[in-house]
Amino acid sequence: MTLLDDPTSAPVPATVDRAAAHRLRRPHRPLLVASVPSGHVYVRHLAPEAGSGPRRLPDPKPLGQPADSQVWWPPAMLEPSWVRSHDFDLLHLHFGFDARSPEDLAALVRALRETGRPLVQTVHDLRNPHHEDRTLHDAQLDVLVPAATELVTLTEGAAAEIERRWGRTATVVPHPHVVDLRTMAVAQDVRARRRTDDLRVGLHVKSLRAGMAPMTILPTLVETVAALPGAVLQVDAHHDVMDEDGPRRDNRLATYLRGLEADGLVDLRVHDYFSDAELWAYLSSLDVSVLPYRFGTHSGWLEACRDLGTTVVAPTCGYYADQGPVLSYVHAEDTYDAATLAAAVRAAHAERPRLGASIDERRRQRAEVAAAHDRVYAAALEKVGRRCASA
Repeated sequence: MTLLDDPTSAPVPATVDRAAAHRLRRPHRPLLVASVPSGHVYVRHLAPEAGSGPRRLPDPKPLGQPADSQVWWPPAMLEPSWVRSHDFDLLHLHFGFDARSPEDLAALVRALRETGRPLVQTVHDLRNPHHEDRTLHDAQLDVLVPAATELVTLTEGAAAEIERRWGRTATVVPHPHVVDLRTMAVAQDVRARRRTDDLRVGLHVKSLRAGMAPMTILPTLVETVAALPGAVLQVDAHHDVMDEDGPRRDNRLATYLRGLEADGLVDLRVHDYFSDAELWAYLSSLDVSVLPYRFGTHSGWLEACRDLGTTVVAPTCGYYADQGPVLSYVHAEDTYDAATLAAAVRAAHAERPRLGASIDERRRQRAEVAAAHDRVYAAALEKVGRRCASA
């Protein structure tokens, strides 16, 4: 017995809100999408560049947050009571269900079904990069993926895994640009006019989320970059990892990095979280960004690098190489091949590959992404409309 017995084919309950079912077919106003979340840059760039298309409701403030707060987590839209008390046409789930139990998510699905609303889910993460143990995330997906009216994912590899695990077909829609197009244009112009043979290789350990393994790859990076003429290894980390009293202090990593800094082997920079503008400036300053992941699925960081013309060296875990052109090295939970990482960095130094996306490519892609979502939404509404009509 599962939490939801065959939810995609189950009849609409007798308690279905017929007004809500009728609302799905109203042609005279933009589609109202309850997007979880709404303000995330990925979600914002699902809309056409001109700003038309479906109307995505703003993220409601969680209980207890002031009205001017920027916090959207935990998402109020995942509460069955919110679903039953608000006007919208479909719910599109991206992120934010990490702290929800499978039972909570089953209750959400029931509320959507009882009010005649489709669930569209974009499967960004098949392996949660923040969870050392994958059990909870797998259980959450075991509720959501079978229940979704329509599924979207970002790569063919992820779609194939969804088919293997759940027997569901996901529409593959590529990740849109992350950096705004104006900033992209400036950054790409500056990079094109840069006159230097130096190579700056960046590793950002951030706040050491579970899927990162910087201590595995750092010795290889240090040795490889030190042997390349004009190359510098820059390592960035947050204060919470590096400071003596930091809440996420990692003694082994902090001691190792301070030692490398003292020996002149790394340009170590310790700071708080970057703002978006600071992050774009940081990535633009690099020639290469190395992703230190041992598990994961997709990466917005990778897309930002492509926007800014920064070469990405990505592990073979997940589906990073499916997102766009990268230099790959072998790294997963149980596997690491130092020679492949060294070869990727040496290739970046020797070949200076141009693996980024142009402004025109991103503009075309954004239009295609918006059109693909229109088709997904139309298909989801049609399916629910047929179920409501036959109930």
